Amino acid sequence: MTVRMKDIAKELGLSTVTVSKVFNNHTDISPATRERVLRRMRELNYKPSLHARGLATGHSSMIGLIVPDLVHAYFSEVAKSLSQVLRQKGLGLLIADSDEDVELENQEIEQMMRRQVDALIVVSCQPDAQHLRKVQDQDFPLILIDRRFDELKANYVGTDNVLVGDMATEHLINIGRRRIAHICGKNVSTSRDRLTGYRNALARHGIETPKNFVVSRDLGDKFGDTTGREAMQKLLALRTCPDAVFCYNDPAAIGAMNAIISAGLRIPEDIAVIGSGNIRYAESFRVPLSSIEVSSAAMGEEAGKLVFNVIDQKRKTRPKSILIRPKLLVRDSSVRGAKHGTESSGS
Repeated sequence: MTVRMKDIAKELGLSTVTVSKVFNNHTDISPATRERVLRRMRELNYKPSLHARGLATGHSSMIGLIVPDLVHAYFSEVAKSLSQVLRQKGLGLLIADSDEDVELENQEIEQMMRRQVDALIVVSCQPDAQHLRKVQDQDFPLILIDRRFDELKANYVGTDNVLVGDMATEHLINIGRRRIAHICGKNVSTSRDRLTGYRNALARHGIETPKNFVVSRDLGDKFGDTTGREAMQKLLALRTCPDAVFCYNDPAAIGAMNAIISAGLRIPEDIAVIGSGNIRYAESFRVPLSSIEVSSAAMGEEAGKLVFNVIDQKRKTRPKSILIRPKLLVRDSSVRGAKHGTESSGS
């Protein structure tokens, strides 16, 4: 039979309020009463109803996370790191996959809010901040990760993506490449900023590239390897073929490398490749992949710390923006014989 809080209270001759205060660690309970209640809870292996506790405290002890694609290793690793941090304070994690679909993301946001999660973390595929602003207007704790909106002042954990694009392109220039193409994702801040960084590095070195050297693909996260391969095939069909390619993320880079190898070309001798994200096993591919690392573990950890801050604060504070520093990891896809995982920090 399920043991309820009021059963313990009746057995000990106490009020349910007193037992509840003991469980929630209130300070206005005597040490003797606290010990009596805790001992009996242990003896009965009492497990409180989280729903009931939420009604009493106004907290569900659950955090919502919405990502565009859980199959993408980067987002699943962020979720793992975030869950580990939340667990330390007894918080659980509800995860939803928006499938890179705006309407589905909106539905998942509404579902999370109806479930009364204590905070909502979103890697958004929205074209603008309109729907997310409605979340904030309801004073619902909101944290954006990876992707941001210039017009929305919200808590954010991410990186300097202009620097990511600049670092990747600068590396390709430094190894002597001049015909550098870029495979970018859909119109989200991460992709836009990395494209800006790519163009900044080329301009700084006075390198001009044809407009068709930039290939944009939809669903860059959901089907990154497929869209990366298709984009690389377009580049390979050009009259003047690139001698290097910077890919918006690692899945796109994997697809690009598959297309290059299928065309009978060599990596990096004919075409050097660099991605972004440094997903797990990147150094174990047929050709180990150079990448700009933005630590998924650090992303999840910082998002977890920000959760504690937003749910504990007694009054509204200025939103925080936390940037994870990117690192260049050089492997065989750009420099043959490179010591795997050679690092260089962005300046």
